[in-house]
Amino acid sequence: MDFALLPNLVTFFPLVGVLILFFIKAENKVLIRWVSLLTALATFGISLVLLQQFDANNPALQMVTNLPWINVADWNISYYIGVDGLSILLILLTTFLTPIALLSTWSAIEEREKDFNIFFLMLEVGMLGVFMAQDLFLFYVFWEFTLVPMYFLIGIWGGPQRIYASIKFFLYTMAGSLLMLLAILWLGINQGTFAVPDLIALGGIPAGIQTWLFLAFAIAFAIKVPMWPLHSWLPDAHVQAPTAGSVILAGVLLKMGTYGFVRFNLPLFPEAAVKFAPMMATLAVIGIIYGAIVSYYQKDIKKLVAYSSISHLGFVMLGLFALNSQGIQGGILQMINHGLSTGALFLLVGMIYEQTHTRDFEVYGGLWKIMPVYGTVMLIVTLSSMGLPGLNGFVGEFTILLGAWGAGMPGEVLGSYWYAGLSAIGVILAAIYMLYMYQKIFLGPEGSIVESLKAKGHPLRDLSVREIITIVPLLVFIFWIGLYPKPFFALIAPTVDNLVKVLQAAMMH
Repeated sequence: MDFALLPNLVTFFPLVGVLILFFIKAENKVLIRWVSLLTALATFGISLVLLQQFDANNPALQMVTNLPWINVADWNISYYIGVDGLSILLILLTTFLTPIALLSTWSAIEEREKDFNIFFLMLEVGMLGVFMAQDLFLFYVFWEFTLVPMYFLIGIWGGPQRIYASIKFFLYTMAGSLLMLLAILWLGINQGTFAVPDLIALGGIPAGIQTWLFLAFAIAFAIKVPMWPLHSWLPDAHVQAPTAGSVILAGVLLKMGTYGFVRFNLPLFPEAAVKFAPMMATLAVIGIIYGAIVSYYQKDIKKLVAYSSISHLGFVMLGLFALNSQGIQGGILQMINHGLSTGALFLLVGMIYEQTHTRDFEVYGGLWKIMPVYGTVMLIVTLSSMGLPGLNGFVGEFTILLGAWGAGMPGEVLGSYWYAGLSAIGVILAAIYMLYMYQKIFLGPEGSIVESLKAKGHPLRDLSVREIITIVPLLVFIFWIGLYPKPFFALIAPTVDNLVKVLQAAMMH
């Protein structure tokens, strides 16, 4: 087998499932579920072969496919995809979370199940394409493509305010994307290529132009992350999205923004990245503290988890703009950690919502006695989300704080320890709002919803076998990364070290 074709196979294999689904009758729900799940599992299996063939010691792009695609006048647009240390973990996260999200929908999605699964598998193609693409134009095509299935997933299968939330999600992302498109066109026309490795090798973009290009890309990516103050679409999208939509939105789609910064903004515009590092770090710290404070005041569990994402992804952005190896490696690993922990939280919220049809944790209480397995799993994921040592969240946040502390960012007014010190407050606040939520739901006297369901003859049940199978793989990685993160750092370190050399050269100017 030609292993160079593996990235193509991983990216487009979900379309095989889409094609099969077209020929299955909508009434045959069991077959639809199994075809979708097996397609997603097969895609994950192929991504494991990709990982096996990936040389962690090689910082360059691997398993590259570079074919001429659009040649008009001086425009040379290629179908150019490959894998390196910046993308390998995100590709694996995408293929890992997709079957888990699909399995979580087996009893939650009851209408138009065939359409739901088709859109979900198409979304996986778009997300994988974003992490594989090495041509700016191709990247933009995949980036915009992900909007369509997600728009329908929220708009058709979401909550009561789904239309408002889906349109807001679409418009916010589209507005930022248009600025990025203009920057992409400028680069392609003036540099003579859209290929990212070639653009990095060419360099030579004047510092003044770099500033504008950096900002155009940064606004598009900051909306997607989302960074404060461009975050207002996220809570609406999360609250209205179906459980599987929330899992994949938090787990993967938001990472497209943080990935964009590390893939494009830092290596393509290094001087601008150095110039804007203090500003980006400041916005990240504001996001960390703001997201944590607002989370505390939420009564809707899903909204609390959504605002916590703003806080956690603030840590990722702080790590990336520390502009050193510890910070960037910590930032990339924290993207994975957030996908696992927050994905698990949304799954668990969805599982209890299926039984109670409410997310207001004021009406819960005393669930520990009724649902001990659910309570134990939720405790592990809660502690992971707040960064307890021994679990995955701690490793990423600690490495980011190390990077921020030692950043010595050029041009900054405050010492870099301020960034680390203020961000650490976010860790404390995370413990407060996460433990407050846990105490309200699981401890104390039984809440009104528990008594109401008993009276109706439908008492709360603990996790089913399917639900346990859905959540256990996430718990495995939560402990694995927390206890032994070395293999994960090994995958990303050489490529990150190369990127840091580019940034250090820019700092010398």
